[in-house]
Amino acid sequence: MPETPIFERKITRVERLFTRSPFSLVTMVARIKGSVTEQALRQAILQVQRRHTHLRVRIREDHEHTPYFTSEGAGDIPVEVVARESDEHWMQVQQEASQVPFEFEQQPAIRFILVYSPAISELVILCHHILCDGLSLAYLARDILLQLGDPARVVEALPDPHPIDLDNLPQGLSQSGLVRYFIQRINRQWQADPTYFDQEDYRDLAAAYWQHFHHEMIPVELSEAETTALVERCRAEGVTVNSALAIAFAGAQVSVQGPRPFHSSIFIAGSLRDRLPSPPGEAMGFYAGSVTLKYRYDESESFWENARRFHRKARPLFTDKNLFKEFLSWFYLEPAILEALNFKKLGGLVPAQAARHAKLAAFSQKDDVVATILKREKMDSLERQHIGTAVTNLTRMDFPRKYGALELDRLILHPGGAFPLVNVNLVLGAVTCAGKLSLVLEFAREALDMQTAGNIRDKALEYLLAG
Repeated sequence: MPETPIFERKITRVERLFTRSPFSLVTMVARIKGSVTEQALRQAILQVQRRHTHLRVRIREDHEHTPYFTSEGAGDIPVEVVARESDEHWMQVQQEASQVPFEFEQQPAIRFILVYSPAISELVILCHHILCDGLSLAYLARDILLQLGDPARVVEALPDPHPIDLDNLPQGLSQSGLVRYFIQRINRQWQADPTYFDQEDYRDLAAAYWQHFHHEMIPVELSEAETTALVERCRAEGVTVNSALAIAFAGAQVSVQGPRPFHSSIFIAGSLRDRLPSPPGEAMGFYAGSVTLKYRYDESESFWENARRFHRKARPLFTDKNLFKEFLSWFYLEPAILEALNFKKLGGLVPAQAARHAKLAAFSQKDDVVATILKREKMDSLERQHIGTAVTNLTRMDFPRKYGALELDRLILHPGGAFPLVNVNLVLGAVTCAGKLSLVLEFAREALDMQTAGNIRDKALEYLLAG
């Protein structure tokens, strides 16, 4: 790969929410028909690194604990090939790879695993949320396929993306002086007695997290005919596919589990890329916002009537003000507080034999400003679910199907998160590509059992696909 200038910038406050999070992982899976060799894949990744800045960076911290992305000294991206055993083998591969800590200070926080067979393979792209959002990995998967299909293709390098920050916000957004005053008080409390974390803290936290919590997945792969029928039905009913998916799985939980308080809390992610003064285009980075709304599914009404009422309530919420609301507070908050949130919640899980047990256990019990923030947001407990359904839908990706001798069969999204999965009853990742809608249902075994989750899937599909 030709020499490129050294890139370096401060990691933003928004990105620092994900710093050293053990579970903030995003996965894109490309199912590919045709033979992909390891050598061809490695060469394609090397070429595509020239296109995306975030594929060339590691993280370094200065003496004041301020983290930077830097391309200087960044090592190679891990690439692995395993023999494909079944259509769902990629899930086992993804789950095992998710539990391996990233070496943030040594190499880009991303890994590629080819689940290979001569006729069909899955390319698993597993990336830490600090580097990407779901759309990042969709574009990246396409870029790699383009290179695999035409190895001599000249890669077009994208400009270094401008992150979401105070100087890259839609017009008219600002934080009130009163809120900024209270944030400054919080900052002063933290600065009087701060705690900072490092790679060894992260390794111990990650090991403890994956020992205590088990992420489960159920894939749903609609055919091209089923996808077309669903899109047409949604259009006829006056709702988007996004609204239909959200309310189908929210309603299915009510039907299967009986009404629970958290069922009415529905989280929907939305892309911020086109809302920014300096839009990132197809570059890698974190450019996702969200809205959370309350909607109580009415079992006395039809599914489609519920979908219409939900859509009418949800659609007006997708404004700059709502989507950037949390970021406006984070821009003024001492960023080390954001980094400390997961250590506060999870530090008590670290076992006594771990090297950093004393530090992390003590911090988890410390009655400080971080504990106050978690309690105020009602996020201090690992026993309580505060969201029923969390939906990330990348919608339709109009990518080519053919790449030389290869064919893209479908994309599959496993979305990441900023908070432990056990606090959400069900996470739904959705993407439509090559004419087919793919869904991944994710949940923590400690909050939802596989049988119940399967029944929820079946009921939701009944809502969506029944004539």
